[in-house]
Amino acid sequence: MEELAPQTLFTGQQLLWLPECASTNTEAHNLVVKNSATDGCTVITDNQTAGRGQRGNQWEAAAGENLTLSVVWRPTFLAATDQFQLSRAVALAVHDWATTLLGPDPALRLKWPNDLYFGTQKLGGILIENTLSGAKIQHSIVGIGLNINQQHFAVPTATSLALLTGRPHARPALAARLLESLEGRYLQLRAGQVGQQQQDYLRVLYRYQQPAPYEVAGQRVTGRIEGVDATGRLLVRIGQELRAFGLQEIIYR
Repeated sequence: MEELAPQTLFTGQQLLWLPECASTNTEAHNLVVKNSATDGCTVITDNQTAGRGQRGNQWEAAAGENLTLSVVWRPTFLAATDQFQLSRAVALAVHDWATTLLGPDPALRLKWPNDLYFGTQKLGGILIENTLSGAKIQHSIVGIGLNINQQHFAVPTATSLALLTGRPHARPALAARLLESLEGRYLQLRAGQVGQQQQDYLRVLYRYQQPAPYEVAGQRVTGRIEGVDATGRLLVRIGQELRAFGLQEIIYR
C-alpha cells in the first residue's frame, strides 16, 4: 500500500500504512489524541484483527485481501445534531466508488444507515466515531471495510468485489479511488449541498418504497421505508402509521 497516491487535496495525503493492527479506528484515534493527525489523515492496514462494526459487531476481513482503513476529518462546520449528514455523505462516497467498478447496477444499494449491499449481500460497512466539542463536531474518525478479493466468508450474506466480477483487483488503486470519492462527497457536504445528498441517498436506499418484512419489538411486521429524518432515523410506514426507528429498534427480515 506504500505506493498509494490519491488525487486529493487533503484526504489521504498524510498516510499511515500498517501491516497489521487491531483496529484502524483505534490507531487513528491515537494519532488524534497525540495531535499528530492532519485533516484527512488516513490509516490503512492489510490485516485488521479486531475491527468493529455497527451495533458492536465485529468486522470479518481476511488478511491481505480487502480494504480496511480509517480517515480523520475535522467537520467543525457540522452541528452535533447533524452527525447523520456525515454518515450519509460517506455512504454515498462508498456507493460512488462501487459504481465506478460495477456500473450503475440496480442491485447496488445502501442499506440504512450506511452498509453497502449488492442484492441481499453485504459488500462493505462503515463505522464513524465522532468527538464533540460543545454543539459542534470536533473531529470524526471514518472507518471503512470493503470486501475486495476475499473468496470465502463465515456467513452467506457477505460478498466481495472479486466474487461479483470474477477476477481479483489491485487494492492500492482501489484505495486511492475510494479516498478520492470520499473527499468529493465531503466537499459537497461542506459546501452545504445537503438536499442533493438526501436525494442521492434515497435513490439508492435498499428497500426504499418497497413493502418488506421487518421485526419490531420482537414482532414480525410488514413495512415500507419512506425516508430518513434529519437525525438519521429510518421512517417506515407500518399499516397506516409512519414510524421513526433508531439503530437496534428495527431488524430487517
